[in-house]
Amino acid sequence: MLLKKLKDLLGSESTATGEVEDRALELACAALMFEVARADFSVETTEQDAVTSLLTAQFNLSADEVSTITEAAVEQADAATCLFEFTRALNELASAEQKRNLLAMMWRVAMADNALSRYEEHVIRKVADLLYVPHGDFIAAKQSAM
Repeated sequence: MLLKKLKDLLGSESTATGEVEDRALELACAALMFEVARADFSVETTEQDAVTSLLTAQFNLSADEVSTITEAAVEQADAATCLFEFTRALNELASAEQKRNLLAMMWRVAMADNALSRYEEHVIRKVADLLYVPHGDFIAAKQSAM
């Protein structure tokens, strides 16, 4: 579903499949990071900045690309009824290492405002379960973000 929406957004005839998959991966990661940022019912500027800088660093994106992806991610996150839409795309496209990197990025977003809420931790734990990431990797990602 996410891949289809992304193909429609980018124009499926003129876009290579690899680029669509890359954008789907970036979009899913961005949407999940925004889910963490707003899990405590307050999205701080530091959390938004963390999402932007993490996307730029992880995916080597330009400022325009990050802006486009974050806008689409917020729309997708607002429209989503559950996290499964995003985690399904990640399970189809991401390697185990990319999944662990996503968890570390999610922890960094959660801790960007220097206040880790139980709601933020719950979202990250749920995503880790949906991505079939072992508990040890979940804890290691948390420790590396601290």
